[in-house]
Amino acid sequence: MAENSGNAFDMKIFKRLMSFAKRYKLYFFIASSSTILLALFSVLSPYILINTVDEYILTKDKVGLLNYSLLMLGVLLIEVLLQFTFIYFANWVGQHIIRDIRTKIFRHILQFKMSYFDKNSVGKLVTRVVSDIETIAAFFSNGVFTILSDILKMFAVTIIMLLLNWKLAAITLLILPILIYATKLFQVAIKETFQEVRNQVANLNGFVQERVTGMKIVQLFNRENIEYQNFKEINQKHKKAYIKAIWYYSVFFPIAEILSSIGIGLIVWFGGGQAIKNTGISVGMIMGFIQFAQMLFRPLRQIADKFNQLQMGIVAGERVFKVIDTQSTIDKNGTVLAENLQGSIVFKNVHFSYIEGEEVLKGISLSVNSGQTIAIVGATGAGKSTIINLINRFYEIDSGTIEVDGVSVSNYDLESLRDQVAIVLQDVFLFSDSILNNITLKNTSIPLDDVKEAAKKIGIHEFIESLPDGYHYNVKERGAMLSSGQRQLIAFLRAYVSKPSILILDEATSSVDSHSEKMIQYATETITKGRTSIVIAHRLATIKQADKIIVMDKGLIVEQGSHEVLLQKDSGYYKNLYEKQFSAEKVS
Repeated sequence: MAENSGNAFDMKIFKRLMSFAKRYKLYFFIASSSTILLALFSVLSPYILINTVDEYILTKDKVGLLNYSLLMLGVLLIEVLLQFTFIYFANWVGQHIIRDIRTKIFRHILQFKMSYFDKNSVGKLVTRVVSDIETIAAFFSNGVFTILSDILKMFAVTIIMLLLNWKLAAITLLILPILIYATKLFQVAIKETFQEVRNQVANLNGFVQERVTGMKIVQLFNRENIEYQNFKEINQKHKKAYIKAIWYYSVFFPIAEILSSIGIGLIVWFGGGQAIKNTGISVGMIMGFIQFAQMLFRPLRQIADKFNQLQMGIVAGERVFKVIDTQSTIDKNGTVLAENLQGSIVFKNVHFSYIEGEEVLKGISLSVNSGQTIAIVGATGAGKSTIINLINRFYEIDSGTIEVDGVSVSNYDLESLRDQVAIVLQDVFLFSDSILNNITLKNTSIPLDDVKEAAKKIGIHEFIESLPDGYHYNVKERGAMLSSGQRQLIAFLRAYVSKPSILILDEATSSVDSHSEKMIQYATETITKGRTSIVIAHRLATIKQADKIIVMDKGLIVEQGSHEVLLQKDSGYYKNLYEKQFSAEKVS
């Protein structure tokens, strides 16, 4: 929560939101002009009514009554036109602004370090990009312009009333300070409530997103009732936050309505008494002032409600700008273009920690020659996957240097560096799209014919063609229509068609069946040929042919060498690991 959360209105956030309207000055001007004209024309109706009653109805002048009725009709038609212009352009400006804000925040999120996503839930980010920005839309359409219109209308009504009869105006305005004070109290109270509501919405989004994504685990371990109770608890907090807001509304609006009725009652009482005494207040003026009073009090009640829209927009803007202002991007000062890399990699005394003070890599030094295939093995948590996350700068190292072709990775242009590095992860992520788009990632420079040719080389063309619609088969969300082995093969093809200089395989065969493993092994041999490759392996049998095997334990390199060399070491870490795994496979 921001430091100024207790304030009724945050002018800094307001100005920042309004700055996005600069691109649409013309349409903003049209909406604003319509607002001003609407306020001016709205006060004409009561004025015409006063003259109609006093000059033509009471005097029974039919011709004059007809003329003034037509005049009132014309004023009403102009009001309708202005209302249309105001509503359309106010919403037009609002929708274009939130498009710009949503584009800006999403572009910013795309540049974040992986550490940001490690610490922040997906549900929270979805809330910021979708729900909060929709609230900002209401800030413009139902907030700024509507409040401006109401304030101008109230100002115009006050001026006209004072010019017509200052006594009736004074009686009407007598109620105004009390109503303004009540509105102020309401605004201050409701902002804090709205902030709590937004917090609970983010919690709900995060909870639902995680449980839906992990539904298999929920059902597998019979967690349905537990998660249902957890959801009920979170939903209860959301309900309480909303009920608190409803309570404030329930208190304010009846009070506002009573005060308005008292004001109108005083007009009728005083004005009627003066009319009976013939002191210059006519029946038409009383009727006109009743309408003026309604035009004065109704906007004030609406302003309170619209101001809440404004406050909700500011609260949402505060949250959105907090994400936009977050500095969690990888330094992109590198200028060296990573083109046609040879693929040599050197780690020099690299230290790294995800959490400050808890080192994952403790001074790693290793080298990979161009075209070599090296394997990295070790227990879970040894730091194997961390190494690959550092090569393409998903994270920044604490100290030491990482060089590719003799150049520090920090000196490379980040996009060009990542273009030269392809990774096949254990947990393959596929988008809800066609197989072709999941392979090319909609890179138009990779034609379908090239994809088919690559698929034939690694032996999965026939499998893809056997699917309905072939390469245009929709795999649905996260590739749910494919097996883990099939998803893995798609990931291999995705890496292959990108033509990387450096290829990284992270536990690529750890979760597939023996048939898929054979296909993946063939694919591995194909795509690693002629390029630098780093293989993180769980099954040691798959890395026997690696040029070098690096054994890690607790963030340190404990052994290096070929498969044969490492097996010859008495009581060696790799030898012990290999024999345990071989024995387990033999038993199974």
